[in-house]
Amino acid sequence: MTLHRPIALTMGDPAGIGPEIALMAWQARDEGNGLPPFFLVGDPDFIEARASGLGLQVPVAEVGPDLAVEVFPRALPVMPLPSGTRVGAIAGRPDAANAGATLESIMTAVGLVRSGQAVALVTNPIAKYVLTSVGFAYPGHTEFLGALSVEPGETPPLAVMMLWSETLAVVPVTIHVALRQVPELLTQDLVVRTARIVAHDLRERFGIDRPRLVLSGLNPHAGEAGTMGTEDRDVLEPAVAQLQDEGIDIRGPLPADTLFHPRARATYDVALTPTHDQALIPIKTIAFDDGVNVTLGLPFVRTSPDHGTAFDIAGKGLARPDSLMGALRLAARLAGRRP
Repeated sequence: MTLHRPIALTMGDPAGIGPEIALMAWQARDEGNGLPPFFLVGDPDFIEARASGLGLQVPVAEVGPDLAVEVFPRALPVMPLPSGTRVGAIAGRPDAANAGATLESIMTAVGLVRSGQAVALVTNPIAKYVLTSVGFAYPGHTEFLGALSVEPGETPPLAVMMLWSETLAVVPVTIHVALRQVPELLTQDLVVRTARIVAHDLRERFGIDRPRLVLSGLNPHAGEAGTMGTEDRDVLEPAVAQLQDEGIDIRGPLPADTLFHPRARATYDVALTPTHDQALIPIKTIAFDDGVNVTLGLPFVRTSPDHGTAFDIAGKGLARPDSLMGALRLAARLAGRRP
């Protein structure tokens, strides 16, 4: 797909692998992988220094989104942070001193997408505990983007996290919360709202005419008729019945332990799960290098790699850009179908 506007890519935590996989992805742009043009929002001098330290021959061009598509074939476009902040991160050493630059990169990129200067948003990984140390008040990246998608004071949309690959797509209904909080948070309303957003975006952005959804149980054996917990019977079953009455193709709750083998996966397009790990363990087992994080329910397209900052390997040349490249390609695909 040919894009006439670029994709905005955030820097992520500069001590992590985000900057280097961005450099590696740009290097692989001519290898027949359909990589769309993108620009990185960050500190051009820092990006050049990281490339040099890794021995990557990547020219960096300090430009904004207006010139990114033109420049992309010959150099990695990097838009400086509007504040002029310089980044001095050391690979593998997370530091709260870089939190401001990390957040500014995200906020700037979102603004460019909302204003139409970029066609979609792709985010590199952040370390939430580093940001929390300077007052970051959101449970995670997804919730922060939901808040940035509306004007100050407006109620943000429910941002739904979907992990997508060609072989499996999953949606956790509750995300970055302790397990002990899940039974309280897992309401019929939350399940219904989440499934509606999933079904809508699968139709409008993924082009699936009648999406097939499945919901896993919370408890072993989906509660075994209430003998192993009542949430499946009292919360999940009514939610599924309500969604079916609305015309959404959804089944469940079904036992989570038999939902992800090949024959089961062939029967649905997306699996919804009550908890974070019920969704992420199977997809990271099946598609660790190829999975992409997609945020549904936002007024713009956002994807990201399906991995974290990987501080332990940052700066060592061991990182792989596969998931980031998949995120860029999927962002371009979804932007081309934007409703």
